[in-house]
Amino acid sequence: MIIKTQVVIPSLVRVKPGAIDRLGLYLKREGHTKAMVVVSQGMIHEYLDRVRRGMAEQGVSCIDWIEVGEASFETATKLFTNVRKETSAMIGLGGGKALDVAKYVAFLGRLPYYAVPTSLSNDGFSSPQSSLTVAGRRKSLAAALPSAVVVDLDVCKDAPRPLWLSGIGDLASKLTAIFDWKLAFHQVGEPVDDFAALLSDATVNQFLARPSFDLEGAQLLASSLMFNGIAMEICGSSRPASGSEHLISHALDATSARPRLHGLQVGVATYLMSLVQKNQSERIDGLFNETGFWRQIESDPFSRAEWRRAIEIAPTIKDDFYTILSQDGAQAEAISLLDRDERLKACFGP
Repeated sequence: MIIKTQVVIPSLVRVKPGAIDRLGLYLKREGHTKAMVVVSQGMIHEYLDRVRRGMAEQGVSCIDWIEVGEASFETATKLFTNVRKETSAMIGLGGGKALDVAKYVAFLGRLPYYAVPTSLSNDGFSSPQSSLTVAGRRKSLAAALPSAVVVDLDVCKDAPRPLWLSGIGDLASKLTAIFDWKLAFHQVGEPVDDFAALLSDATVNQFLARPSFDLEGAQLLASSLMFNGIAMEICGSSRPASGSEHLISHALDATSARPRLHGLQVGVATYLMSLVQKNQSERIDGLFNETGFWRQIESDPFSRAEWRRAIEIAPTIKDDFYTILSQDGAQAEAISLLDRDERLKACFGP
């Protein structure tokens, strides 16, 4: 018996230069004339002015303009209680924190959500989850894919290089995540959605074919990260995009004195886990070397002691989530690699 699966994907996708100037037009075409905008704290004023101007030219009112500096469940639920009755659409503009908060508020309010990232630092802008802290602890909360994704390639191309590299690190993690997913199938019988896995693999191959920091590179990275979000929606879990490497990053978020950008943590953990998995390590190393990812990490090394601790607690982060770290000896091997692998040794201080 064939089970038909229905997924709700973004109905409007604009990945092009100048897209934020046309945001008002995109809203108007869908009949949205009153929107609530959630923006990142410290957003470049030029981008704010362009969005405001574009909305005003189309007769779209911004009835609330909210600046957020933290992505917490408490912030999101407070915003939800203040959403005005006449609001017809929710916009998230900026980095991951603003987008995660806006996405969750839209999910609670059953409002159309427009994701407008100004950098491509991770796949969160198009995922069916919101990464929020709950009582100080990082959680991935169920949400919904955006109704629209608007990526201005000029804006994202000009984002600081560490944000680019964070996105590259998060994209590379799909290689180890898919390995862990298939490992879970063989070890504990967890089902694998072949199409979601194939889509996730394809997104990595797309960018690896031409890793660059120009407009074409931004277009490839944006679409790759977006399709990862759709892969998660297809299978109903984070498996196509998140495995043992994400568990280590989540553990660092919870225990590190100074957590770094999500994709930078995940990228280093991806290479580490690929060594443990014996899975495409040279390919990942080549990507990171070509793009300058390793140089970025070496310029601000991680704490080796914090990573040892993160590897130890990583398997406890998610219940019933089988990965390579669930196997006997894997944690000890990963910890030893921090001192043995030449690439990794340069990534860590004391």
